[in-house]
Amino acid sequence: MTALVRRSLPGLAAWLCGLLFFLPFAWMVLTSLHSEQDAATNPPRAGAALTLDGYREFFGASTGASPWPPLINSATASVTSTLLVLALALPAAYALSIKPVRKWTDVLFFFLSTKMLPAVAGLLPLYLIARNTGMLDNIWLLVILYTSMNLPIAVWMMRSFLAEVPREILEAASIDGAGLPTTLVRIVAPVAMPGIAATALVSFIFSWNELLFARVLTGVVAGTAPVFLTGFVTSQGLFLAKVCAAAVCVSLPVLIAGFAAQDKLVQGLSLGAVK
Repeated sequence: MTALVRRSLPGLAAWLCGLLFFLPFAWMVLTSLHSEQDAATNPPRAGAALTLDGYREFFGASTGASPWPPLINSATASVTSTLLVLALALPAAYALSIKPVRKWTDVLFFFLSTKMLPAVAGLLPLYLIARNTGMLDNIWLLVILYTSMNLPIAVWMMRSFLAEVPREILEAASIDGAGLPTTLVRIVAPVAMPGIAATALVSFIFSWNELLFARVLTGVVAGTAPVFLTGFVTSQGLFLAKVCAAAVCVSLPVLIAGFAAQDKLVQGLSLGAVK
């Protein structure tokens, strides 16, 4: 094996892995552009005529059901909870990495232990609490839940990122009289911005894709995009083209966010790697 071939193998393997992840989405987009009759054929007809009927159905051409309220609910819950997660995780990660508290390993284990309970195990107590407090079908209930669900992961991620912040910068800021809020906002945050962006993107994706709590704890007013997506599976059957069109539209915000933050995401996920 020549040296050129050996150097090309990692790149070729990366392209193959990328294609494996991209092909299902490409198939979904192509299916969404077919009629229901062509989409139901097995194997799919590659040369079938293209149409936008599936997208018209998603935007309520025949039913009148608008997807905008669920999409706005998802955006509100995801963006708000992500901002709250960052605001809470940054000082917590600072305390666990740069200024470690006593028994900080026990604190990290406690954060991790909160993710060991299956989500369905806490569904009934959460439903009873929401019903008794009048929070059922309320978007702010999802904001609280998504914040609490993503906070442990965010603290773990940001702790590893903040551990890479040079201590000399923090010492210089302390000598200049910078307080904790100034240190976090003007010094730590800019240095750890790739890690913060990666944490924010992960929290946003988890919140946007969450279905179980949104399906049970919301109804007409606070239903999210994944809940709206389940409405396309009816007793009449599964209309593949329409479902694929809806799935493409619901996936676009996550794809756009990932594409916009891809450079920060790569930098953030590579922090702490062997240099």
